Amino acid sequence: MKNIIAELQWRGLVHDIMPGTEGQLLKEMTVTYIGFDPTSDSLHIGSLVPIILLVHLEQFGHKPIALVGGATGMIGDPSGKSDERNLLDEATLSHNVAGIKKVLSHFLDFNSKEKNAPILVNNYDWMKSFSFIDFAREVGKRITVNYMMAKDSVKKRLTGEGEGMSFTEFTYQLIQGYDFYHLHKHYNCLLQMGGSDQWGNITTGTELVRRMNVGEDTKAFAMTCPLITKADGSKFGKSEGGNVWLTADKTSVYKFYQFWLNTTDVDAEKYIKIFTFLDKETIDKLIATHHEAPHLRVLQKKLAEEVTTFVHSAADLNKAIQASAILFGNATSNDLKQLDEATFLEVFDGVPQAEISRNDIENGIHIVSVLNEKTGFLKSNGEARRALSANSISINKEKVTEEFSLSTKDLINNQFVLLQSGKKNYFVIRVI
Repeated sequence: MKNIIAELQWRGLVHDIMPGTEGQLLKEMTVTYIGFDPTSDSLHIGSLVPIILLVHLEQFGHKPIALVGGATGMIGDPSGKSDERNLLDEATLSHNVAGIKKVLSHFLDFNSKEKNAPILVNNYDWMKSFSFIDFAREVGKRITVNYMMAKDSVKKRLTGEGEGMSFTEFTYQLIQGYDFYHLHKHYNCLLQMGGSDQWGNITTGTELVRRMNVGEDTKAFAMTCPLITKADGSKFGKSEGGNVWLTADKTSVYKFYQFWLNTTDVDAEKYIKIFTFLDKETIDKLIATHHEAPHLRVLQKKLAEEVTTFVHSAADLNKAIQASAILFGNATSNDLKQLDEATFLEVFDGVPQAEISRNDIENGIHIVSVLNEKTGFLKSNGEARRALSANSISINKEKVTEEFSLSTKDLINNQFVLLQSGKKNYFVIRVI
């Protein structure tokens, strides 16, 4: 087997690793799992690292299992949280589980016939019929309270300023640990991976596997990756509008692309190793080129291209680049008319708008009237005429003169017109 740990280490994707893990991965195809809790019906870019880990595992010949926590999602993971999570109802959980399965299926082919084909499981399937008494006898008996309370995720909650921890959340690590045991028993899963905040839960799992297989030569391993942060220490994965999601219904492809394009030089150098599958030689060359001419933002552009293609598609990437060019480059009226309504509104989010009746433009409206009395874009007819004389007014990215009249043939998506004065002063007309 190729050395996946060496690959993950130079990419900065190894935080903690249990002794023997690397040897196991070098020896044979190893079944490995990572869990995803259904707190939403989609995943945001904080979940992109574990997804990438699963893809690396498959590429290196190992067998990945993606576990959706239909059962653990009913309880809520206390790791990294200072307060108790709100419990989700069964209908919401079911909806979220379906959404997450759909997201994961974009990255991993669960219908593959390969020997190391990925597997998708839901822990609700084996936890739903587990009675409390059976769980207390079979699982609770194996791990002491002392052991559980020594975990950081528990200690922080018990010694913090919050309201402490309920018994419900206290049992979370046992349920996650039982997942590892179940997958070990039924799929010969030997390794669990996750974020560094999961180390306590994962090692509880390895311990449970050993204690529930007394007398057997039981192997169970653990590895975590670091939680990604920005160079300034702030939380990764947030934009001005909140989380950056992996589905276009929650974060448009244009905004997703812009998020990566706007990363700092320091972060781009780190992220290109973590979030792309480019080889070391290619990345080293990109970093060297970037250092020679940082203003060209070679790293950011390549990062944005690679991640957008991976999460969405090459076609979606081209649309995002096209949309960016419209706002920041030398786009044409034709380019504008290629944008769908959602992307157009994303590109010009925050730009002042005015509405004009469709009846008003059926026979055409003189440009001076459009610029002033119909929209208020310019303050007076005189200012409008001066701007037109100075050749500084554009309709849909094309310069116009005082002879121009606006009509329905100028509409983008049959409802918008983009006014522009100078290089950066935009205004959107919505025709109703």
